[in-house]
Amino acid sequence: MPNLPRELPVVTADDDRLDRFDDGPRDECGVVGISGIDLASEQAFLAMYALQHRGQEAAGIVTFDDNGPHVLKGEGLVGDVFATWSVRKLTGRTAVGHVRYSTAGGNDLDNIQPITARYARGHIALAHNGNLTNHYDLRKRLVDEGAIFRSSADSETLIHLIAKSRHETIDAQVDDALTHLDGAFSIVISIDDTIYAARDPRGFRPLVLGKKGTGHIVCSETCALDILEAEYVRDLAPGEVIKIQDGVVTSLRSLPAAEHPAPCIFELVYFARPDSRIWGQSVDAARRVFGKRLAAEHPVEADAVIAVPDSANSAALGYAEESGIPFELGMLRHHYIGRTFIKPSQADRDFGARMKYNPVQHVLQGKRVIVVDDSLVRGTTSRSLVRMLRRAGATEVHLRIGSPPVKWPCFYGIDMPTRKELIASNMDVPEIAAQLGVDSLGYLSLKGMIDAVADGGPYCDACFSGNYPAPLVDVEKGFVSAEGPTAC
Repeated sequence: MPNLPRELPVVTADDDRLDRFDDGPRDECGVVGISGIDLASEQAFLAMYALQHRGQEAAGIVTFDDNGPHVLKGEGLVGDVFATWSVRKLTGRTAVGHVRYSTAGGNDLDNIQPITARYARGHIALAHNGNLTNHYDLRKRLVDEGAIFRSSADSETLIHLIAKSRHETIDAQVDDALTHLDGAFSIVISIDDTIYAARDPRGFRPLVLGKKGTGHIVCSETCALDILEAEYVRDLAPGEVIKIQDGVVTSLRSLPAAEHPAPCIFELVYFARPDSRIWGQSVDAARRVFGKRLAAEHPVEADAVIAVPDSANSAALGYAEESGIPFELGMLRHHYIGRTFIKPSQADRDFGARMKYNPVQHVLQGKRVIVVDDSLVRGTTSRSLVRMLRRAGATEVHLRIGSPPVKWPCFYGIDMPTRKELIASNMDVPEIAAQLGVDSLGYLSLKGMIDAVADGGPYCDACFSGNYPAPLVDVEKGFVSAEGPTAC
């Protein structure tokens, strides 16, 4: 990694931003585009509800009809932002929706997507999943040329590029703007009632095309199609740009091809819902294979296999099946935690974990347990969970991780801590085991993970390997620390 002239501040232990990030990377964003379907706002709402796992900070919907755009967005979960009466006021048969967890830009209202603007050729609404690695470089150039930005989000850069394009047709303007971007982007754009959708040339983030009647849907995962009872048509290819207008899907010129595609393997490890299919495979099936390979690589004698719910359930089932050790519901997750809560006045290291998880004592009492988690990032919640399991009566706790050690930050749309905060960047496996208080610790190997899902590769595994497939322009020019982006 290049040396930089400065570093961004590291989040400290007393910073309230730690509440955003405990033991795993946080969900990034989910996008949806609806074209040619009655009550498009309701369809977008349902799709976003299915994609809620990809972003819980904010949500927004923009629809288009003969009277122009109709916009509703706000902070919070989809069900909180959109009451039934307000969704129905968003009239039109075209809609763009977004659920957000901020990986670039702050969390103020101007950064809530879809980002909207009016330019010479029409009204624009844009929803973006990913992270541009040349955002600051482009932004500086645009500002120097007179552009005025309303938000700090990298996504707004694309709107300025479209508006400034000298090409004559809207199709060419969109295509031209996309060619300036580096990094990760799965994007849905509506210019009046025409939908454009695109994936970056490496295909870091998923984007799928579906059909319902004579209308079409573009969304981040197939689970959003399921809730709409829509037909899955296909994944957009890396670098593909499509246009949807009047019931017709047209593939525009593809973006310049990358040497190799690089879909994010962490989508399979953690982000995507297990009932989705991405990169041509079932997420649940992929995680079960991760668990089976983990059992083969790191066997241990025990009485029960339990999961850290819910994202590790599939991997734990795979571990149990391969090892022959019974899978048990040893821990339950509370699903109704609000965005804020009252903390106890006394110092309580385990309070956050207790708010999210509760052990099932009769399953754990007197048992040697294997705890399977999908990933281990910072380590704070894991320490609390181990103490919780021992208090519930577990005699041994063996932690197994369904992915390799996370040693490097992500610059492609995952809100990962800096290297200084990644536990595996600072300790070896025995040291981590001692820090967490477990009897043993085993990670799935990088080769084991890649081989398990080889048919869908090659993948981006930068957070495990440090091999970044897309240029880190903003890092190289000193706009972003090589230690990794800090939480927004």
